[in-house]
Amino acid sequence: MKLASIDVGLKRIGVAICLSGNIVMPQSAILRKNRNQAARDVVHFLKEWEIEKLVVGLPLDAASSEEMERRIKHFVSLLELTIPVVYQDEQSSSIEAKELTQGVFRHQKDGKIDSVAAQIILERYLAQST
Repeated sequence: MKLASIDVGLKRIGVAICLSGNIVMPQSAILRKNRNQAARDVVHFLKEWEIEKLVVGLPLDAASSEEMERRIKHFVSLLELTIPVVYQDEQSSSIEAKELTQGVFRHQKDGKIDSVAAQIILERYLAQST
């Protein structure tokens, strides 16, 4: 099954895919000008890769998790998907992504960290599913 994960942020959406097995690859992040444009870009990405299930990072047990959960679920509703959507705890995935990539590339606001966070979210989902 072809899987994708997204790490929804206010400025960027990190994206990762798993096309076969358990190999997860981060992709170029989607820069978010507004939510409708970002939703169109996500849907286009999912169709382009023929994704069969979407894993969405959700902050559980964080101080502001209720507000972010509401925003993320609203964004997912804009996608109007016909494929299954599952939610995965994204707790500390961005911090882990920064630590993993320290020294690998400069931490610019280009979305690389966001997509590595999406990779971590998808890897967590796959680990729980097996």
